[in-house]
Amino acid sequence: MMGPVARAVRGGVSRRRVQTFVIGLVLLVSVGASVLALTLVVDSRSPFNHAFAAQRGAEVAASIDAARATPAQLAATTRLPQVTASAGPFGAVTVTDQFGPGPQGSLPPLTFVGRASPGGGVDRLTLQSGHWPDALGQMVLEFNQASDFQLGLPLGSKITVDSVPGHPKLTVVGIATSVTNSAGGWVTPGEIARLRAPGAPTTVQMLYRFRSSATTADISADERALSAALPPGSVNSAASYLSVRVAEASEIGPFVPFIVAFGVIGLVMSVLIVANVVSGAVVSGYRRIGVLKSIGFTPGQVISAYAGQVAIPAVTGCVLGVVLGNVLALPLLAQTANAFGVGALGVPAWVDAAVPVGMLAVVGLAAVLPSLRAGRLSAVQAIALGRAPAAGRGYTAHRLLGRLPLPRPLTIGLAAPFARPARTVITLASVLLGATAVTFAVGLSSSLSDVVTGLSHSQAQQVQVSPGSPSAFALTAAQQRAVQAALSNQPGTIHYTAETDAVVSASGLSGQVPVTAFSGDSGWTGYPLISGHWFSRPGQVVVPSGFLWATGKSVGQTVTLVNGGHQETVRIVGQIFGTQNRGVSVVTSAQTLARLGRDLIQPYQFDIGLRPGTSVTSYVTALSGRLGNSYAVQPTSRSSKVIDLMLGLIGTLTLLLAMVAGLGVLNAIVLSTRERVHDLGVYKAVGMTPRQTIAMVICWVAGIGLVAGLIGVPAGIALQHYVLPVMGTAANTAVPASFLDVYHAAEIALLALSGVVIAVIGALLPAGWAARTRTATALHAE
Repeated sequence: MMGPVARAVRGGVSRRRVQTFVIGLVLLVSVGASVLALTLVVDSRSPFNHAFAAQRGAEVAASIDAARATPAQLAATTRLPQVTASAGPFGAVTVTDQFGPGPQGSLPPLTFVGRASPGGGVDRLTLQSGHWPDALGQMVLEFNQASDFQLGLPLGSKITVDSVPGHPKLTVVGIATSVTNSAGGWVTPGEIARLRAPGAPTTVQMLYRFRSSATTADISADERALSAALPPGSVNSAASYLSVRVAEASEIGPFVPFIVAFGVIGLVMSVLIVANVVSGAVVSGYRRIGVLKSIGFTPGQVISAYAGQVAIPAVTGCVLGVVLGNVLALPLLAQTANAFGVGALGVPAWVDAAVPVGMLAVVGLAAVLPSLRAGRLSAVQAIALGRAPAAGRGYTAHRLLGRLPLPRPLTIGLAAPFARPARTVITLASVLLGATAVTFAVGLSSSLSDVVTGLSHSQAQQVQVSPGSPSAFALTAAQQRAVQAALSNQPGTIHYTAETDAVVSASGLSGQVPVTAFSGDSGWTGYPLISGHWFSRPGQVVVPSGFLWATGKSVGQTVTLVNGGHQETVRIVGQIFGTQNRGVSVVTSAQTLARLGRDLIQPYQFDIGLRPGTSVTSYVTALSGRLGNSYAVQPTSRSSKVIDLMLGLIGTLTLLLAMVAGLGVLNAIVLSTRERVHDLGVYKAVGMTPRQTIAMVICWVAGIGLVAGLIGVPAGIALQHYVLPVMGTAANTAVPASFLDVYHAAEIALLALSGVVIAVIGALLPAGWAARTRTATALHAE
């Protein structure tokens, strides 16, 4: 019974090599894109939890005084009924007064832990680059520490520890990540003694995982059990993973909306294209189905034959697609993990299983439904349907478009999509999603560029002057006068202001609030306004959205600032864009800050605005020569590691989605050329040249691409207008209207053509094949 079906499957696969190849290629790329898209969606929902589980993160990292707790007592804590896994003891030391390369020189305190390897049962470290220390004088920095603006230490950098005898030097040989930031860096166990200052306590680090640790109450109970098992006063500190998770969640928030948006677009597009290519392949085989029925095939055998023809390349494509998806995911997940600050992310095993199963289910439905319909047709009906689209389809479009003053090959191509409306709609949808993704990516990238400029104020403040000594945290009165005199005489200066940073308390808020104060006119400093206006007199402040949300205040209301015995009630006159301290900060004038105590108004730098056309490099060189080595003169930094990672992800995801959309177009053209091979032969017989053939085939989808672009542009703009505020809310800030309205008329016109570009690129290969087909071959293929 199955012999004829098997021969029909083998014959169909061998004779329709192009169709078989296209189905396999579409499944390969679609499954790969879907694995990547679904992984990004899943991992972005709770990346800390994924990384914490994969790296066996420490639920409590305890710092213990080794002089009070013996090794036996430490070992006993690992056998407590609450403890499920542990690591340590690892020697630990906090070093101060260390100096490294670069303009900062002095580095902040760092806690080093001595570990022989990055692995273990708890807190498995992810080595981002370099190697693990294998000798004295080597160190691995924690990723977030290494990339922090205060350090910026690449591989090969050296630091000198001046706080211990001998001033040992350490060379950065690797960058690693701990999901719970268990240390600032790691060295060999023998290095710890060299780094411990004379008289400093001997401490060790113990890492634990517990049976119950989901809540703060659970962790508190676990910490009490640890303390009870050790001599009193042994536990110096115990850091919970819950606090790290909260901090990571605040950093992750802005990434999630756009990653999910791209992921959903990729999933929907892949499903549409797979359904289109498989159902189209079966529909294009109606004539052969009629032949099979004429020689005695039953409806069930017809379905089996065509399901088998599709299943062979589909299964192959799915298997290879899973491999492709994992390969593509590696660099993207590395970027995403770095952006999230969670060490390592991977493709969940269930994603590798669910995507191919889901795609094969789509393939099965797309193949069985048209096969079932064809199986019910008579042999004559199936052969007639397989020769051409249904009678009358597209003829009206041919007649109307034929009246246009365009060459006939172009009007034939433009009218062709009307012959297969269902296929045209699916192709339109896939190209539309591609055009939407491109438009969304362009707008989001422009918005993020504005975010970088807005946060750094680099467009207004091109140059900054600060003390030249790393140990100096403010400019003396004499230095302030010297800087002001130099700036007044330096050509190219248009604005300058002294900037002071301080911390005060604010009514309605716990903890300290950062305050930035400017002397003189500061409205030019480049803080983007969301609402209200810049402060114009003492007693007025502007604040970011986070401050308003945390205090429940609004623009126009007052808030009281407190510093020791001084307090000042100020009026909020403007809402600005800012993320310092999660948006809970204040910007005001130096006069307002002075009312809270004279000790707060010593500026630490001058911000300088240049006249248009002034070279920043030349200005910095000239001002440095005028002021001398006692001052640091440098351009305002505009870099942002987080935004750079976002832009890299956006660019990669957009390229992948555009490729998938182009593949959907390729599939549609291949199917159309197979169905219209007889028409091609006739056109060539009456004189159509290869160039005219290529133009005609490209026009089959050019109109679809244009319509997709015209719809995709407003859809992409709407998506950008929705996602960016969500990203802002996750970062605890509102977004200025100027950050949303980034599309220009010329840019919109070009983006409207993105659908045409995607469609044309996808059509070029089959158009070339159609142009090279011989007339006799095309007529014979009918």
